[in-house]
Amino acid sequence: MMQEWNPTRRELFKAGGVGAAAAMLPSTVATGAAASSPSPDPSPERDGLITRAIPKTGERIPVIGLGTFMTFDTVSDRGRERLKRVAQEHWRAGGRVFDVSPLYGRSEINLGDFISEMGISDRAFLANKVWSTGEYLWDDSHAESNLRRSMRRLSRRRPIDLMQCHSLTNVDVVVPLLHAWKKEGRVRLIGVTHHEPAYFDLLADWVRRGDLDFVQVHYSIHTRVAEEKVLPAARETGTAVLVNMALEKARLHAVVGNRPVPDFAREFGIETWSQFFLKWVISNPDVTCVIPATSNPDHLAENVRAMRGPLPDPDTRERMVRYMEGIEGFDQIASMPWYPGKSYRGLVSRAQQAIDARSPWPS
Repeated sequence: MMQEWNPTRRELFKAGGVGAAAAMLPSTVATGAAASSPSPDPSPERDGLITRAIPKTGERIPVIGLGTFMTFDTVSDRGRERLKRVAQEHWRAGGRVFDVSPLYGRSEINLGDFISEMGISDRAFLANKVWSTGEYLWDDSHAESNLRRSMRRLSRRRPIDLMQCHSLTNVDVVVPLLHAWKKEGRVRLIGVTHHEPAYFDLLADWVRRGDLDFVQVHYSIHTRVAEEKVLPAARETGTAVLVNMALEKARLHAVVGNRPVPDFAREFGIETWSQFFLKWVISNPDVTCVIPATSNPDHLAENVRAMRGPLPDPDTRERMVRYMEGIEGFDQIASMPWYPGKSYRGLVSRAQQAIDARSPWPS
């Protein structure tokens, strides 16, 4: 998510804030929660929910999760109430996976408050991250502080479900530390992440040699580089795959504009572009769960509908790609700013803009 260019975080903020049965691919449609699942509360809303197994444990999670980068970083009461609705609707629809990071400003605090108020702290599957170095090599004090703070913010009464080395930062130190935390029972599962295709060779290498439970990677109908090495490595090692940027930070929606979804896609219950893009991703059997982020309850409702109904078969997936390649601007998505036309005025964007105001670079 190989030498494709994607905007850096700095560039992002400077840009302004930033036949159905035959169609099914191998996956399991849950009519209730698996016995080993951390969310054993079947309900009418969850009937027909598509889930995938985490290979190393066998527990099943829904194929659509909720990301929080930028979108959950808000300090306003009005913004928080809107985000709480997003979290509530995600849970009501059968979503159980929430992905967050201490790097995301107020996102970790807000999510922790929401799941506590909703009474689901012990049932939600929380994927968190650590971005940490130290005063010297193998100094784990900053990572230790990170873990303790995350546990407090997320109202956890049991180990964090998944802890990931964020963007391979200090990965040679952090992966062994994650294994230690797992052995000590402080986290259940461990993984590594990245969203930049330039790092995907290294990401695949760590999947092969890191004895990991998860890898998180950028994968979309536009950015398909993960198919070359990362997804095959995950398949061969039995590593679960979380997908970030499946909607390309709203850039896919910007390109299609007000066009209707193509008629052939409606055979798979696809009524919106969100379903189109997300079903393309989850119809790859190597994908365990995709974590689109949003601050809009209406957009959330579109996203979660992708985790029910038939999935495109391989021929249809290719047809979907060809259709998108015929749309003007699709080949330029990588050079577009994230979240076009949107601005998230959270702690992260404000701090970055303050630094940019002091810095002469770039001129």
